[in-house]
Amino acid sequence: MSLDQVCTRFHIALELIGARWSGAVIHMIFKGAHRYADLKAAIPGINDTMLARRLRELEAAGLVERRVLATSPVRVEYHLTEMGQELRPALDQLVDWSHKWIPLPEAAESA
Repeated sequence: MSLDQVCTRFHIALELIGARWSGAVIHMIFKGAHRYADLKAAIPGINDTMLARRLRELEAAGLVERRVLATSPVRVEYHLTEMGQELRPALDQLVDWSHKWIPLPEAAESA
C-alpha cells in the first residue's frame, strides 16, 4: 500500500469523525444515548438541524444504524454498526489525550 493511499484514507476518516459534532454524537451513542432527544440533551450546544444532519451523514457512511421500533408511538433509535463500534478504542484514546492536554475553557480563562 502506498503512502498516498494511507494519507487519503486517513484524511477521509479524520474528516468523517472530525466533522463538528460527529465525535460527540458517536461518543454519546457509545455511552448509551440511543434516542434523538437523549442525544440532543447529552450534547450541549447542538441544535436540531445539526444533530439530524450528523446522524444522516454517519448513517450514510455506515457508522450509525437508524432503527424504527414498532411501538406506539413509534420510537426511533440510533445504534453504532460494527464499523462504528470499531472506533471505540480510538475515541477512548482521544478522550484520554484530551483530558491530559486540552484545558477546559474556564480553566484556560482563569489561568
